[in-house]
Amino acid sequence: MAINPQAPQSETAGPSDDAQAERRRAEAARARAEALGETLPGLLIAAERVAATVAQGLHGRRRTGTGETFWQYRPFEAHDPASAVDWRRSARSDSLYVRETEWEAAQSVWLWADPSPSMRYRSKPTLPDKRERAQILLLSTAALLLRAGERVALLGAEDRPAMGRHALERLVERLLAAEARDGDGADLPAAERLPRHAHVLLFGDFLSEPEAVERRVAQFAALGVGGALVQVLDPAEESLPFTGRTRFLGLEAEGEMTVGRAEALRPAYAERLADHREALRGIARAAGWTFFLHHTDRPAEEALLTLYMALAQERPRQSGAAAAFG
Repeated sequence: MAINPQAPQSETAGPSDDAQAERRRAEAARARAEALGETLPGLLIAAERVAATVAQGLHGRRRTGTGETFWQYRPFEAHDPASAVDWRRSARSDSLYVRETEWEAAQSVWLWADPSPSMRYRSKPTLPDKRERAQILLLSTAALLLRAGERVALLGAEDRPAMGRHALERLVERLLAAEARDGDGADLPAAERLPRHAHVLLFGDFLSEPEAVERRVAQFAALGVGGALVQVLDPAEESLPFTGRTRFLGLEAEGEMTVGRAEALRPAYAERLADHREALRGIARAAGWTFFLHHTDRPAEEALLTLYMALAQERPRQSGAAAAFG
């Protein structure tokens, strides 16, 4: 086992050792925060540029919510509060009914970008790494949502969804603060209890076991939360273009593997990747979610436009933030 030369070597540490270790951790976190903070203006500019490219044509859609214009009556459901019952309409039948109005208030959207070590990969210096692209997609999606009058928040930040320019700036700050504080994080978001009819957009490579992704998506879906999985991959992860003797290094403690002819792995690799992606599509489909794929050698605008067009065409069975795109 490698020993960190800065760590105390004795089996027990005194108060002064604990204080020094805590100071070192604080200084390291502050240095990371300062370095990441320098990227905040660039992230904001890039995200808003991408959002502005696809913002044209945004229009409203009739959907249920808390406005004043009558939309429809529907049967009372177990999750509805008693105050939602329209007693005048219910008195004319043996069932309880809820009066729904046309959607006028903003819906809530939670966003998350994969902070795990595998997201730091890029096959060429001219390409962005996957983490940078996921963050740009997250922020440009948020900017587009905010233009449409939606409320957004970062999943795991414990903030209430907010609107307006300040909401985007706070989103960037929370995103960078979490990265500075936690460094490399988990490859899936923590389970959170979100409001029914909320929406979750997850950006990551989703190269973990499909069973883990399925559990997390199912937890959100069980709450009545809609969502989308946006898989971000480097083009080399798609095509495995390597030839000859190649050493593969795992970014998440998987170890390393050296092969004599990397091209010989290509057919089996392609089949396994296709199976994995189909499993992700099935997970999203079963939950009523949507799955998207984006490669980092393609423009971010293209990914956001694809996301926008697909969600704009959805006709969700219940009100939700996906409707904001149409």
